[in-house]
Amino acid sequence: MKVKLKAALIAVVLSAGLVACTHLEASPGPTTPAAAVVVPSASATPSSDADKPSLKGHAVSDSFGNVDFYTTVDGDTLADVAASFKLSTAKLAEFNGIDPGTLLSVGTTLRLIPAPGPIPGAMGTATEDANGIPTSYVIADDDTLDGISYRFGVSGEQLAEANKVPYVHEQGNTYFIRSGHLIQLQKKPVDSRSGAGVTITNSFGQPVFYTTVDGDSFDSLGYHFRSTTEQLLMYNPSLSAGTPLPVGTKVRLIPGDLPIAGAKGTFTSDAGGIPLTYTTATGDTERQVAFRFSVVDLRAANRPLTGGAAAWYNVIDPPTGTFAPGQTISLALDKPINK
Repeated sequence: MKVKLKAALIAVVLSAGLVACTHLEASPGPTTPAAAVVVPSASATPSSDADKPSLKGHAVSDSFGNVDFYTTVDGDTLADVAASFKLSTAKLAEFNGIDPGTLLSVGTTLRLIPAPGPIPGAMGTATEDANGIPTSYVIADDDTLDGISYRFGVSGEQLAEANKVPYVHEQGNTYFIRSGHLIQLQKKPVDSRSGAGVTITNSFGQPVFYTTVDGDSFDSLGYHFRSTTEQLLMYNPSLSAGTPLPVGTKVRLIPGDLPIAGAKGTFTSDAGGIPLTYTTATGDTERQVAFRFSVVDLRAANRPLTGGAAAWYNVIDPPTGTFAPGQTISLALDKPINK
């Protein structure tokens, strides 16, 4: 009964978008301070180009270091500010509802992202913090990843990190583009010491285990390894969201021991716990088996030593990648089963 309940829970998480991601990236993002930070003039000079003016005013950045607001000092012009932040003067004027020829007064706060409100490709409702930094957003019909990124001044990769999911390049049928879905636009603050523990990867270079250090938290691990707190708790039933992560804890970063829909079979591991082989169950699919064990290219791990490049295992429904049950297949590039 517990297994069925866990399988149902993981299905809910997968439906939130991870299973829709065809690209398993786990590139660590930078640790950052709070979502909105007033930074000195050095941070208000994003370009090192020699022909760009060096600004000395104060800037307000989001949790990724993107500058959303800049406050002018004596000598600043609209053209100088626009050039420093890689905007056209007309676009900066549009963001602030002013004429491109406007002379700036000292202490003028300029928006470096579009003014609040819907734009084509991002017609949904957003929330902002006290500093005006966009913090969350509800997807509307016909939204696009490009539109959302432009409206809020964040990249697709940053959106993925904020929502603790792998980055996907598709703009349809992905985690981000689902009407009515609430997404996060910023990260929570994390300890600068986090992420320094030992990571154990599989033969595809994907993280399977991480050993915690001082400063680690569910949020910091989630941003680093693209796993939500709910997922980490399911993968590691001994952990609790209400208590700090003990130093030296070996955290599992993949479902692994937890059977999921489309990957309910059994597996073997090496002495370090890295999955090596898998025996398929009825209804298993290539996609879900690959997700359960963080295998980037399942077919590559199951190509014969000689002959064609096709995987040797038997798929009974090619469009869905459904396996014939009872097959033992390889989960590792360096220790394949060659048939």
